[in-house]
Formats: sequence, C-alpha cells, structure tokens
Amino acid sequence: MSSTNSLIAQNAKFPVWLKILVSLYVVVLIPVYWIELGPANFLWFCDIALFIMLVALWRESQLLVSIVAVSILLPELAWNLDFFGRIITGKHLFGLTGTAYMFTDEKSIAVRVLSLFHILLPLLTIAMLYKLGYHRRAWLIQSIVIWVLLPASYWLSTPEANINFVFGPGGEPQNWMPPYLWIGLLMIFFPLCVYLPTHVLLKRFVKL
Repeated sequence: MSSTNSLIAQNAKFPVWLKILVSLYVVVLIPVYWIELGPANFLWFCDIALFIMLVALWRESQLLVSIVAVSILLPELAWNLDFFGRIITGKHLFGLTGTAYMFTDEKSIAVRVLSLFHILLPLLTIAMLYKLGYHRRAWLIQSIVIWVLLPASYWLSTPEANINFVFGPGGEPQNWMPPYLWIGLLMIFFPLCVYLPTHVLLKRFVKL
C-alpha cells in the first residue's frame, strides 16, 4: 500500500502542500463570504470557478482546469487590469463595479483580502494548463454551465447584487429591454465573445 501511495506522489504534477494551501483558503473564504455577502454571492462565475479549481487541483484534471480557464481568464484579466490600474493611476481603467469595493469600506477587510483570489486564480490556472494541457470540450461545457447559471443568478439574487450582470452591465439595473431578453443576450454574449476567443487561443498556444 505504501508503495502505491509513493508511486501516486511521484506521478503527481502539483505538490500536496499547494493543494492543502488552496483548500484552507477556500475553507476560510466560504464562511466569511456566506456571513458577509450571503449565499447567493457564490453564484458569481469567478466563485464557482474557484471551487472547480480546487477539485481540478486535487484530481489534476485537464478537463476541469480547462473549464475554469475558459470561464475566467478573460474576465479576470479585465479585473486585474482595472484593479492594478486603480493602484497605479488612481483611476479605474474600465470602471468595473467588481473592483471598486476593494478600495472602499463598503466591504470588510476580511472580504477584500480574500477577494485577492482574483489575482491568484488566473495564475494558478495558467500554471495548471502548462502542466496538464487544454481540453477542447471545455468551451461547450462552460457554455452549458452559464446557460444554467445566468437564469439562476436572476432568480436568486437582487438588482443591488447584480450577480453575473443579470440585471444590467453596471451598478444600475438596465431598463431599455425586458429582463429575460437581457439575460438571453448574456447567454449568447459569454459563449461567443468571452469563452470562444479564449478557447481558440488556448487551442492555439496550449498543448491538447
């Protein structure tokens, strides 16, 4: 039995300490977010990607990390550019509501510190893609996930939270079209304008 465990450890592409560290991070994040932001906050695609990443890390799953990559690499790039742009220039480059709270007392210090996973998650995703490669079915699977997630976000969240932008593109709810038409457009926008370009780039530059 010990020889089998030793063989598994030798074949592992990521160290156990990293898996444990990420697990502890998530264990701390869940109750803090639940208490301060509410359970609906976990519907954000970046939060779901974090949980999928944890499973992908332990299983060293090419498919799961590819789903995370398709889901968050472009959005997290925008988040980081806006976040670090605010630090460097004093202004938000894109005016994202998702980064504004990092510079105010709107959220607690604990929430803001834990939200730094937006910086770490894409870095870990890229490292895992380098080791594991990219799975070409990720784009289709993530598209199906978002088709379920967007209606759920509308039904279970509020206009103030505006989870996954289901009530509008910014801080205020949109009122120029029916809500379900807006959600329908998002269900087209994310797969075609966010996930597909990421899919094409990953197929081009990452081993399959």
